[in-house]
Amino acid sequence: MEVRRFRPPPGWPRPPQGWVPPPGWAPDPSWPPAPAGWQFWGPVAQAHMTAPVPRIQVPVVPPVATNAFGSRRKALEAENARLRQALASAGALEDSVRAEGIRMMETQLQNVLAQVSQARAELAAVRDELINAQDAAVLQSAGVYAYAHPLDDAVGYKDRIAKIKEDTKAFVRTGNAVTATTNWQVNGSLSEGKKMVDDFSKLLLRAYNTEADNCVRTVRPQSRQNSVERLTKISETIARLGQSMEIRVDDRYHRLRCAEIVLTADHRAKVEAEKEEARLLREEMREQAAAARDYERARAKWDKERAHVESSLGALIRRGDGEGVAALALRSRLEEIEAGRAEVDEQADDARAGHVYVISNVGAFGEGVVKIGMTRRLDPHDRIRELGDASVPFRFDVHAIVQNRDAVGLVRELHTRFADRRVNQVNQRREFFRATPAEVLAAFRDIPDSGLVDFTERPDAAEWRSSTM
Repeated sequence: MEVRRFRPPPGWPRPPQGWVPPPGWAPDPSWPPAPAGWQFWGPVAQAHMTAPVPRIQVPVVPPVATNAFGSRRKALEAENARLRQALASAGALEDSVRAEGIRMMETQLQNVLAQVSQARAELAAVRDELINAQDAAVLQSAGVYAYAHPLDDAVGYKDRIAKIKEDTKAFVRTGNAVTATTNWQVNGSLSEGKKMVDDFSKLLLRAYNTEADNCVRTVRPQSRQNSVERLTKISETIARLGQSMEIRVDDRYHRLRCAEIVLTADHRAKVEAEKEEARLLREEMREQAAAARDYERARAKWDKERAHVESSLGALIRRGDGEGVAALALRSRLEEIEAGRAEVDEQADDARAGHVYVISNVGAFGEGVVKIGMTRRLDPHDRIRELGDASVPFRFDVHAIVQNRDAVGLVRELHTRFADRRVNQVNQRREFFRATPAEVLAAFRDIPDSGLVDFTERPDAAEWRSSTM
């Protein structure tokens, strides 16, 4: 059977005798490339680049005559010494080849370890950025946004941003946006050198401003810090590219552009908050208008029934039966109608009276989240049905509906007790809390005269449970 061995190309280290490349092995990038068509494997006779260490053939020493002790003995001793030296040289050669192979593998191992270490560092940096972005996105989705420059309204942010834009334009007009050397020469000419530095400075500043404008245009509240870091890296890159001419973006100019990014993110967050506030205000106004229509319909109903009863009573009186049993029943009904009509008027005039409701939606918000709200509708279920019509995929489950003459105070007390559990810590009109129905029930029981009559702890969630079966 033909024996084949690995043949390293010229310039590669010689491997140890019998060495076979392990799976996944690759040559060191610093080694020269193999010649075109190089055969890496060949018969032992062709593997001249890695020829094995020649075996030392120990000659057979003829037997010595018993009477030959003089010169013959010295010759044998000299031959023995020569053979020992040859064997030692052969062993040293093998050790040298083995040591070279070990050194080559150690070098390759160090390169691999360095690449692994660098990859781990890059992965850790990417993970940190991802975690920061995810944390910011989670907080933003929950309505928690930390303004870097808190102002009262969006107009205030626009004014600040306009002032920063004017300052940045002033930096560019005066040539202070970038700094550079003043002694650069071209062919011994300072004027030509200054022209080259100015042209290169304008080019780098244009690249910086393009990236800054892109950051301002695309920044969102949750990506504010990432945008600032991206622009800072661009500034560092420009300083590195312009190092020979000492060109770099002025720190004051860079701080202005970063402030513009931050303020733009704050402005967009404020605009969204104001839009949400306006939407909730419109929703509250619609709720009040709907409640007013409910009261008007209730008044009209009582008035219609009163007119009917009065007509019937008048007919009895005209027939001379004004004191009979039927007339007495009609008069009693008139008193009930007047009381009902007065109660409707009282509820309509009392802005604090209404219904406090506790509802949940396991399919939309998960377990342990409830909404504690108030409505002045005569039928609070109308309001609850509206909340579950289009904004969430499943209908709300009702845990409690409490009628109270001071519903405003009752719902405020409940909100205060669960203030630290608000899902949205910024917008107080968002009435969702991380609490269980049992905890809300306990709060109701602690409040005097809450008016609680019935409470359902376990949500039915029929639609959601049927959808997940």
